[in-house]
Amino acid sequence: MIQSTKMSTKKVTIAGMLGAFSVVLSMTPIGFIPIPFLGINATTMHIPVIIGAIIGGPFVGTLVGLIFGVSSFLRVGSPFFADPLVSILPRLFIGVMSYYTYKATKHAIPTAIVGTLTNTAGVMSMAYFRGYLPLNVIIGIVTLNGVTEAIVSSVIVYLVMKSLKRYTI
Repeated sequence: MIQSTKMSTKKVTIAGMLGAFSVVLSMTPIGFIPIPFLGINATTMHIPVIIGAIIGGPFVGTLVGLIFGVSSFLRVGSPFFADPLVSILPRLFIGVMSYYTYKATKHAIPTAIVGTLTNTAGVMSMAYFRGYLPLNVIIGIVTLNGVTEAIVSSVIVYLVMKSLKRYTI
């Protein structure tokens, strides 16, 4: 017997809304956090993926991650983001890792940290293995961007989940 995969209307709505929010973040300055004196940006675009995974499960998180990855691919800011193995593939794992972290801990902050590190480590690993960036540059990016993004995502995911729990979850 073939088992069909059904998504509820609620999950489709969650994926659509958070996916649209990911696209908006990718096209506006609110998707990027300038890091002073370095001329680089940290991102907030992975946050809807983490929230989607928490409230909709791993499949919703993966769908929102796909939308995030495709929007990164289409809005090429660096040459290595033109490679779908760098811009799309790692983003598929953010939702899965976030979901299982939340399932294990029931806390938004560790979930946000794991989701953020999944994004940063995944993208930077692919950039390294595909030969786009040397290891010393990647270590600097992971250190600066990873820490900044983890702090920002922890605060935002915590506040969003606190609000959602009060009204819906």
